[in-house]
Amino acid sequence: MSEHRDEARAAETAEAEQPLVEVTNLAKAFSGVEVLRDIGFAVPSGSVTVLIGPSGSGKTTVLRCLNALETGDAGTVRIGDVGVDYSAKPAKRSLARLRSQSAMVFQAHNLFPHLTVLRNITEGPIVVQGRPAEEVEAEAHRLLESVGLAGKADQHPYQLSGGQQQRVGIARALALDPQLLLFDEPTSALDPELVGEVLGVMKDLAVQGRTMVVVTHEMRFAQSVSDQVLFMDGGVIVERGEPAAVLTDPREARTRTFLQRVLNPI
Repeated sequence: MSEHRDEARAAETAEAEQPLVEVTNLAKAFSGVEVLRDIGFAVPSGSVTVLIGPSGSGKTTVLRCLNALETGDAGTVRIGDVGVDYSAKPAKRSLARLRSQSAMVFQAHNLFPHLTVLRNITEGPIVVQGRPAEEVEAEAHRLLESVGLAGKADQHPYQLSGGQQQRVGIARALALDPQLLLFDEPTSALDPELVGEVLGVMKDLAVQGRTMVVVTHEMRFAQSVSDQVLFMDGGVIVERGEPAAVLTDPREARTRTFLQRVLNPI
């Protein structure tokens, strides 16, 4: 009997230590051009992983494969207890299950211009998840307050600044109650003076223990918030590690060159 208890405890410990996200041998090509090759990494629950690298290095494609907006040509992706093997050409139902585990905050907001802020946030939970409207609307107001937009529920996107629109996008993602939040260069389309308000919300989410994978060129954010940094170039992960190592003392010459150009653009 004690042996069975020990086995059960060992299984529980292994499950507790298992990372929330695992990517193995992920590959993707567009029109015969490889954009991802043998991508593999893990994201522990409650941690922040930042992807950095030059434009065209494959960072956004990684995010889209995690969210099943793109289907990989090979490799596996697992989020929580839901996984897909892209080599096996997963069915739409399997891809939908994977997509439901995460929510994406896009570079260009992607809000519905004809809907109010409140409707932008509640549409997904009500229509896709089938949750009660009253419950979802109450949660939406709470989320708007948490991102500093209390009182904006009845406005339309055109009445908001770019930074405010991006914060609505974050609230919309949170309303889906995902296990994983994905951010695709969320500040790159903003005026410099608006960047801080979005990064501030993201830092708060990190403090709250939200699991996030972030594509960004904001190196200070990566330094202060991330648990691991992955530097990508040419569709592969060139270097990975803790931010203090990758961002201040990189091993690879390609990483050093990239950081010098980003941190000293002139």
